[in-house]
Formats: sequence, C-alpha cells, structure tokens
Amino acid sequence: MTTRNPLLVIKSLGQSIWLDYIERGMLASGKLTQLIERDGLAGITSNPGIFEKAISGRQDYEADIARLARRARNANEMYESIVLADIGHAADLFLPAYEQSRGGDGFVSIEVSPHLAYDTDRTVQEAVRLWERLHRPNIMIKVPGTAPGLPAVRQLIAKGINVNVTLLFGLGRYREVLQAWLSGLEDRVQAGLSLDSVASVASFFLSRIDVLVDQRVDALAGAGDKSAVSLRGTAAIAYARLAYRIYGEMHSSERWQRLAPRGAHPQRLLWASTSTKDPAYSPVKYVEPLIGPETVNTLPPETLDAYRRQGDPASRLEQDLPQADATVASLAQLGIDLEAVARQLEEEGVKKFVAPFDKLLASLEQRRQQLVPA
Repeated sequence: MTTRNPLLVIKSLGQSIWLDYIERGMLASGKLTQLIERDGLAGITSNPGIFEKAISGRQDYEADIARLARRARNANEMYESIVLADIGHAADLFLPAYEQSRGGDGFVSIEVSPHLAYDTDRTVQEAVRLWERLHRPNIMIKVPGTAPGLPAVRQLIAKGINVNVTLLFGLGRYREVLQAWLSGLEDRVQAGLSLDSVASVASFFLSRIDVLVDQRVDALAGAGDKSAVSLRGTAAIAYARLAYRIYGEMHSSERWQRLAPRGAHPQRLLWASTSTKDPAYSPVKYVEPLIGPETVNTLPPETLDAYRRQGDPASRLEQDLPQADATVASLAQLGIDLEAVARQLEEEGVKKFVAPFDKLLASLEQRRQQLVPA
C-alpha cells in the first residue's frame, strides 16, 4: 500500500509549505517543478544568506558572472541581475499555483537590501523598484519588521505590493505588524482601490528563539537551578502558538470584519527559521506542533526531506495554549523575558543578513576586477 505524502496531508489541513531555499540548478534541472508536483510546494522564501551560499558555492553562475562582469558597473548590479533572474524564473514556475489559489499562494519572496532595515523611505523606494522590475503578481517583497519597517509595510500594502514581513521574534512586534498591515489595507479602501490582489505574510522566526533561550536555561541549570532544564526547547513553540492566538483575535476584530467582505486576504503567519540547530532535537521539531489553518511553514531542503520521510501531520497549532502561557510565565520567573529576547534577536538578525550580503558583494567585485582589469 502506498503511504500518502505527509507534506500533502499538511496541505489538506490548511497549511502551505514553502521552500526556504533557491539556487539556479534546481530551477534549470526541473527539481523545483518536481517539488511542486510531488509535495504540493506552494512558494519560496529567499534571503541574502541563501543567495550568498548559492552564488558563491556553485558553478551554475559562472557564465553569468563572466558576462555581467563586462557589462555591470559594480558588484551590486551583478548581484541584482543574478538574483532577479532566479526569483523571476521561480515566480513563473509558481504562477499556476497562484492562479489556482486565486492569489492565496504561489509566492516567491525577495528581500530588500538588509542595509535598509532602519530606513523607512529607502525601504519603500527599493521595494517599489524591485516590484516593478520583477513585474509579476506572485512576488513578495521581504521587509524587516523593525520599528522603521512598520510604516514601510503600511505604505507598500497601500500601494498594492505584496509584503513578507520578516525577522519577527516577539508578540509585541507581531501585534504592531498586524496594525501596519490593516492600516495599509484601510488606506487602499480610502483611496477607492481594491483589496483582493494584495497579499502578505508575517514571518515568525523559531529556532533562533530556542537557541538563545536554551543558552540562558543551561546557564541557570549549571548554576544549580535544575528546574530550568525542563524548559529547554519550549520557548519558540509556545510563542508561536500565542502568536497564532493573536492572529485569531485579529480575525474577530471590527477592523478585519470591515475589510474581509471587500476581498481582503488575511495576513498569514509564516513559520521561519525551522531547521533545528540543536542535534538533540527532532529535525521536524518546528513543523509537527505548528500545523494549523491559514498558516505557512517555510522549510529548508533538509527539513522538507525529513518531513517527507517521517512526518506525522495533524492540526496541532491550537493545542496546549494554557501550557504555552505557563511556559512564558515559567521563563519569566527565571528572569528570561521573551520580549527582551525578541529585541536582541531582531538586532542580531539584521546583522546576520548584512554579513553574507556584504560578503557576496565583495566576492562579486573581486571577480569583476579579475575578469575586467582596469
């Protein structure tokens, strides 16, 4: 008897599976098409780190780099040409999924320069420029959910640009993101514009929360507080479940009730950073407990493969909400404030995207100078 693909079962439970990875070889070889057909893959997320690994580590880009070195004025132009080609190709492959879901799925995300994380105006300008250059309805522009990113989110939604709000770690900031998104939709209504073509997700990062909290828990346990050990690996799942509760509260709000009849799509929660960093944890730790309707989980290839092999899908996201509250309270009693953790992780997250972005640009500039000496 053939066992049903667990990834397709997840899809039937209302959660979309996206891939947190992109590189040219998978586009050209047909591997991405195979994932779409076999696993029901419904989108892609990318970031500067993913592109740095892809472009620096593979031969697929050598011909492009050589060609662009002779045409481009600088490394940034080379980078953008390569990245936009891959993102556009992937978006074309996902266009049938976008059309079949009536604009609910099939999105491919591209991030604005991480150097703009604290610059509202330039974030908006770059997002508009990328949106216009790619010129596809199923593109999502990734905007960091920093304080300066919030007004950018509102402005972009008001302009009808799909937005993936990234680098979310805390419930307070997630509430602010919801407000910015709702305000953007309301701005469109006031301007007499339609809502049914605008989509957004809020990307809540998981494993990084546990990495930082576990370090603090282990330090407390090492100092003699053995009760702390039971809280290892519990923070991220608890916070994700509480974020989904906030999402549910938004759905019952008067603001949403006014927007939904006009064709507005909900801003789905997207679970990001879903590869486990601690080998003691299951490779599907950030998949199994967080399956629920109107959500997205973006998985790196190794996590996608692991779930296909060993997944046991069921709708579990709204289970154990009292335990999630208790976990947050227990951590607070130990002196671990998850909102303070979130602020630290946001700052670190911006830096973690800036570093590979700059590394890749430096590598491309070096290649450009080697290929076209002054």
